[in-house]
Amino acid sequence: MPAPTTFVIAGGGLAAAKAAEALREEGFDGTIVLVGREPHLPYERPPLSKGYLQGGDERQKIFVHDAGWYREHAVDVRTGVTVTAVDPAAHQVTLSGGERLRYDKLLLATGATPRRLTVPGHDRGHVLYLRTVDDSDRLRATLSTARRIAVVGAGWIGLETAAAARAAGVAVTVIEQERQPLLGALGPEIGAVFAGLHREHGVDLRLGARLAEVTEEGVRLADGSHIDADAVVAGIGAVPDTDLAAAAGLTVDNGVKTTADLRTSDPDIFAAGDVANAYHPRLGGHVRVEHWANALNQPAVAARAMLGQEAAYEELPYFYTDQYDLGMEYLGHVPPGTAHDVVVRGDVRERAFLAFWLRDDRVVAAMNVNIWDQGDQLKALVLAGSPVDRAALADPSVALERLVPSGA
Repeated sequence: MPAPTTFVIAGGGLAAAKAAEALREEGFDGTIVLVGREPHLPYERPPLSKGYLQGGDERQKIFVHDAGWYREHAVDVRTGVTVTAVDPAAHQVTLSGGERLRYDKLLLATGATPRRLTVPGHDRGHVLYLRTVDDSDRLRATLSTARRIAVVGAGWIGLETAAAARAAGVAVTVIEQERQPLLGALGPEIGAVFAGLHREHGVDLRLGARLAEVTEEGVRLADGSHIDADAVVAGIGAVPDTDLAAAAGLTVDNGVKTTADLRTSDPDIFAAGDVANAYHPRLGGHVRVEHWANALNQPAVAARAMLGQEAAYEELPYFYTDQYDLGMEYLGHVPPGTAHDVVVRGDVRERAFLAFWLRDDRVVAAMNVNIWDQGDQLKALVLAGSPVDRAALADPSVALERLVPSGA
């Protein structure tokens, strides 16, 4: 008799759990083995720097499914185990305990890992990172006792950590080498909004500053100044976890490179989530973004492709943040380092506005800040890809629907 069909999922995060869920929903009745290095069931990461870190979200709410769901759907979950090698020719993976598993299809959902500090003192015990639930627990405990912390990096993790620390009454200094926070993600105009927000809430924001050393008492900057801190939180980005893929001979370029159906250079190996650099038909190029929405939505496409169905991932990149009294959603894609014009509609000073990123007078990305009834219109504008009148785009009296061509 033929061996039962086995699909292996390497990774234990949101993308892995959603892939197992999608495979069952699509009718796959073979063996599913989900291998995750953390000792926990798959969970969602956004709360780790938001509600969970601040104590508002209960621990059980971060998990994608409870243990009963995996039993009921016959998903073999191996927690605290790592896939250490992939042999594409033999269709086998090797686990950290030495066991070898045969697979018919393999999904890489290995995610990303925090970029580490490299300055002298980077390995001191009070240097913290935020990627896992255990990291979040440790940071939350630190915020309950620390008087002051230093945050290195003014990206999403750094700023959300700063907001959580201020909510806990902890003094915060944020050190950022760029001239504005979130410069690569949002550009200088909108980055300035976040700079003002954090300064209003008492954050000592050091822009254009470089870290030189982590000391026993805090950090020293390149200009020689010293910042006292009970803990140092490094939020300087993440790198895709591609070691497994590279060792297996897969094409790796800013992540594991895939086609639109999330298939890698090996026809029986797929990738989804933070590790996948997927071709995006709508955007006309490969895109890798470390956004919750990708980990949530890409696995359904990968599951269909693994089952031999036609599939393509075409969802627009989406992310959100909550900091103090500012809530924001962003839809679209502006490649870092590319020149785009920004048009704003609304009151930036009151932090209730819409922002649009334009290339050749076409809206390629849009953001709503503390405005929650325009999401469909913003998405329609980005999807339309048609030239818009900039003055009308900035004018709140002009309905956004009027700027979307009929039939778009």
